[in-house]
Amino acid sequence: MHDVNHLGVRKIMGFDGGIFITESVIWGVVIAAILVLIAVWLSRDLKKIPKGKQVIAELIVGKVYSMTEDVMGKYYGSKYAPYVGSLFFFLLFCNMGGLFGIRPVTADVNVTFACAVVTFFLILVSSIATRGFKGHLKTLCEPFPFMFPLKIIEHVSLPISLAFRLFGNIFGGAIIMALLMTALESASEALHLPLPFLQAVIPLPANFFFDMFEPVLQAFIFTMLTMVFTSEGLRPHEDESH
Repeated sequence: MHDVNHLGVRKIMGFDGGIFITESVIWGVVIAAILVLIAVWLSRDLKKIPKGKQVIAELIVGKVYSMTEDVMGKYYGSKYAPYVGSLFFFLLFCNMGGLFGIRPVTADVNVTFACAVVTFFLILVSSIATRGFKGHLKTLCEPFPFMFPLKIIEHVSLPISLAFRLFGNIFGGAIIMALLMTALESASEALHLPLPFLQAVIPLPANFFFDMFEPVLQAFIFTMLTMVFTSEGLRPHEDESH
């Protein structure tokens, strides 16, 4: 569903104090629940010799672990792979909302900012856990102490940059598709053609790019940046430093 009248964030339920639940929150929870159910289904009745759905599960897990270990090293890659895999598939399905006839969840800046804040705290906690609090502060003063304010600004701008990069690409694609579908609707009426005719054929290339290729690309970029920035805050493990 690509409609210019439904590109904004829609409130579903409101509470006292200005608190409300939006359509993005509901679909985000639904997507998370679906992913959990798929994970449980794929991990049931595991055999020593994989077959059927277990082959698919092991292929997915193997690719995720391979990617994280390539970026973060074998030691840290194996530790962060579950989070990286969960983040990638959650963002992937949130980005692909238009393919299923709903507004993409990540076309809401609140959702992308929430994901970016989680990544920010992951980077911060990981750095402090491996370097210690003093060691983390020391990295903020490298290579010169007067760099400290600039490093703070860099840290604060990271979640903002991640959030708006993802939001801008997904929301921009939703706007383009909505304008295209509206133009085709007007053209169908002007040419006295059945309404679904132009809308079912002409948008296919754009539909493929904005509802399939772009969601995969943006989920991959967000996940890759998460791994890169997190690995920068980790001290090399002794087994990999030789």
